[in-house]
Amino acid sequence: MIIGLDGAGKTTFLYKIKLGKTVTTIPTIGFNLESFNYKNIKFTAWDIGGQEKIRSLWMHYLYNNDAIIFVVDAADIERIDEAKEALHLIFESEELATTKLLVYANKQDQPNALSANELRERLELQDVTKNPTYVQPCIATTGEGLYEGLDWLSKAVIGEISV
Repeated sequence: MIIGLDGAGKTTFLYKIKLGKTVTTIPTIGFNLESFNYKNIKFTAWDIGGQEKIRSLWMHYLYNNDAIIFVVDAADIERIDEAKEALHLIFESEELATTKLLVYANKQDQPNALSANELRERLELQDVTKNPTYVQPCIATTGEGLYEGLDWLSKAVIGEISV
């Protein structure tokens, strides 16, 4: 499942991975469902819109997820607390007891973008889950950092990474 606030870069991330190119996107109303293979693992990705009115739908997609990819616009400092609240809220669900968390600190090419460590602290990830978590800096439009995050996620899903 791919979630995050509106404008974070979720859809850009998904189609850069699936198609290998940057596509023009519009705000996702509802969801995009896509599958892609990476390192012999089939990923089925639900890219769910991040507008505040749609976020209540996130809870309906939590079941049977091995991992959650949470995309954050690391340069939108004013909305980091909003992203933190959204992330903490969904991880209150018992459905995520064994779910791995990959956070993409997107838009690293923008001035003032938070580093991976700064974002980890601001999101208070140590309080979100006791499961494996990882913060990967990235630029979804160029693909920089996307595959490094998927490398970690692939290992976490097959059990090579533990808490």
